[in-house]
Amino acid sequence: MSRPGYELPVLLLAGFRESVDEAHRILAERGYPEARPRDGFAMQAIGAGSTAGEIATALGVTKQAAAKTIARLVDLDYAAVEPDPDDGRRRLVTPTEHGRAMLRASAEAFQAVRDAWAVRIGPDRLDTMLDDLNTLAARSTRLDTLSALADDRA
Repeated sequence: MSRPGYELPVLLLAGFRESVDEAHRILAERGYPEARPRDGFAMQAIGAGSTAGEIATALGVTKQAAAKTIARLVDLDYAAVEPDPDDGRRRLVTPTEHGRAMLRASAEAFQAVRDAWAVRIGPDRLDTMLDDLNTLAARSTRLDTLSALADDRA
């Protein structure tokens, strides 16, 4: 059976959207109703500490867009901005304890989604699908995927 080529990216995006929406529904139930997908991507980009420029590069956005995201994370107490101890001219964005707790809750929510999918299609089929996706797309795992989709030059 031959299926149209467009079906692959459409279904991959639909699966991404379904898993993210469900994970954020779970996050809201667990006390993080304000969390948005971009917050999680930005927190991953921050890591243990990053500059606004590094975050912008990782997310594939302008420094101004990164600054807006950082301001949101600071307002939510997910991140703090402090002078870089190694270079006083730089400012580092670091996760707060609340931000790390949100990331832990997010990881648990995504695990719950994965577990639910395993129930729906069976754990062996899910593992096979994940192995196959890893073979096909592992080198493309990047945090700037969402901004690339919004960029009409991509």
